[in-house]
Amino acid sequence: MSEPAQRLVPTADAERSPWFAYQYLVLRAVPRVEREEFVNVGVVLYSQDAGFLDAAVHVDASRLRALCADVDLDALGDGLETVRAVCRGEAVAGLDAAARPWRRFGWLEAPRSTVIQPSRPHGGLTRDPAAELTTLLDRLVR
Repeated sequence: MSEPAQRLVPTADAERSPWFAYQYLVLRAVPRVEREEFVNVGVVLYSQDAGFLDAAVHVDASRLRALCADVDLDALGDGLETVRAVCRGEAVAGLDAAARPWRRFGWLEAPRSTVIQPSRPHGGLTRDPAAELTTLLDRLVR
């Protein structure tokens, strides 16, 4: 559905590029919270060192409908857009536009009993956070 919005410009010599620590969350669509069944629908990646916070999403409607035939895909899409807006630093969902990226990531990782739920945070190292976000989306969601 959407690709990452931000992109770092890689250096000419990738071997000399710095490594950036990052954390990521897998976003899960849980159409019937009481059943605890879910489908991965996105990834949020945060690297304080690189100054990067972004989300990428992909919704497989047929997989979701297999769990819940009447899942509200429009509401799910709205929720995922809110996640992307939080990453972009927009004033949404009770967060001030001036909220620092670490605070926005913390807000996104907080557990909720809603249709969109985050996984526990995981970490890694990368030279290119935007490319890593796409790799994680391909590996964990698509």
